[in-house]
Amino acid sequence: MDIKSREERSRNMARIKGTNTKPEVYIRSLLHRRGMRYRVNYSPVEGKPDLYFSRYKVAMFVHGCYWHRHKGCPYAYTPKSNVEFWNKKLEGNRKHDEQVVSDLKDKGIRVLIVWECTIKKMRRDKELENQVCNSIQQFITQGKDYFLEI
Repeated sequence: MDIKSREERSRNMARIKGTNTKPEVYIRSLLHRRGMRYRVNYSPVEGKPDLYFSRYKVAMFVHGCYWHRHKGCPYAYTPKSNVEFWNKKLEGNRKHDEQVVSDLKDKGIRVLIVWECTIKKMRRDKELENQVCNSIQQFITQGKDYFLEI
């Protein structure tokens, strides 16, 4: 049983943004300061990546752990109410993400996923922030692998 009314829950869920979220803006700012240039929510590329580095053919997604089902993450909990609906919805998100990664790989576009929990840790630890930014920059500019998850 939900502690909020159906109308309250609907209002809460409607306020959740899909673009320009705090984690996205944070990562964009860090990379821009390092001289990295990108397109934001670039629709010509499958999956409309949060950042697209056209020079390197790299699509970057900043995933929320809850919405994209980050395995083993405490933020990827399952709601206690309307369980059947949420399991179907969240599993559909996960399958869609897998399909997008596969399609991008087939088109020769490399994929980078940065999870919300990593960003939360980065905000608390400047050394980790620097390490992650270095990893991201190295993957984008020098990487040969098609996929990286941080």
